[in-house]
Amino acid sequence: MANFDLKDRAALVGVGHSPYGRRLMRSPIDLAAEAIAGALDDAGLGKDQLDGMIVSFGSPIGADGDTLAQVLGLKLRAANQTWAHGRFTASCIQWAAMLVNAGMADFVACLASVSFSAMRRPMMGGSNDREGAREAGGGHGEDPVYGMTSPGAGAALVARRYFERYGTDSRALAAVPVAFRKHAAMNPAAIMREPFTIADHQASRFVCEPLHLLDYCLINDGAACVIVTTAERARDCRKPPVYISGMQPLPGGPDEFIWAYPGLGVAQQPVFTYAAGTQPVYRMAGVTPADIDALFTYDAFSILVWIALERFGFCPPGEAPAFTADGRIELGGALPVNTNGGLLSEAHIMGWNHQVEIVRQLRGECGARQLKDVELIQWANAYGDSLIYHR
Repeated sequence: MANFDLKDRAALVGVGHSPYGRRLMRSPIDLAAEAIAGALDDAGLGKDQLDGMIVSFGSPIGADGDTLAQVLGLKLRAANQTWAHGRFTASCIQWAAMLVNAGMADFVACLASVSFSAMRRPMMGGSNDREGAREAGGGHGEDPVYGMTSPGAGAALVARRYFERYGTDSRALAAVPVAFRKHAAMNPAAIMREPFTIADHQASRFVCEPLHLLDYCLINDGAACVIVTTAERARDCRKPPVYISGMQPLPGGPDEFIWAYPGLGVAQQPVFTYAAGTQPVYRMAGVTPADIDALFTYDAFSILVWIALERFGFCPPGEAPAFTADGRIELGGALPVNTNGGLLSEAHIMGWNHQVEIVRQLRGECGARQLKDVELIQWANAYGDSLIYHR
């Protein structure tokens, strides 16, 4: 009989990833196969035990689920795929937790694979971009009529609105990418490992003002995979399980804009003072933001880290600049964030590389960047979705 009280009922039991790089010259299928094989080996599972798969798929830069199942010879009872977005990462893992607890699959691989070197990526809103061509401009708020021709334009709009509403600036925001590059310097898998200073950040060129080059994520190749199963099956796998104790789905509606929390007043949002309140993910897990040992969040642009911190109540609206200053989000700080280096410095794998890092941190496998006595780690997104993990 299915049990849908899902607190601590599902666990991540295997993680794997391909190398990350700018021009690996490998197909998305090849990269995905390496990530899946690594995750299976990490969990101590055979290929025939994998009977579910959920793929974050970004045509034409990624590997889709149907092709992967056929080429890799997988026999899946449950298969699904989403847009290739960091806002669907938690959703995929939540769906996997429901599938295994409903008896619809035993082990579900959740993954993304991207190969930007396999083809030249079009600008959002360009003729070859499926999402940018959607009516009303797609999920990032692209609308070429108004000059919004890339995801960065939407993020820059939010950054400008935030700066003016709360009286801060780009120099304060620089603390975020500076911290993440320090983390990446201790991560052998990271693409960008050379530390930089706030002055270096300020000297880097604007891409879409007020966002500098160093506020932007990497564009790269790579794949990452996590395997989800029930808590009961997890105990028989090779490595210690990492349990999912809290979940919060992706919201939608007029108050939501992909880069902002409700109330900020961009992209048709009404303006009001946002209050985090009691988020469902905390109620489910039975914890508060003060209990969280480390935070991971989708960081395609630096401003998203401030948005996530305020959305989930780590600090009140307008106080993220002070919260991220003076090393507070660095290793050894009050709330370490994105210890792998994030999308800004490790690699852009739609946030799946963050899930790999979370599992390894909770197992104590992160070497020089290992957090001390870590028990609870949260994935909390600017978009409103969240997961809370514990060992």
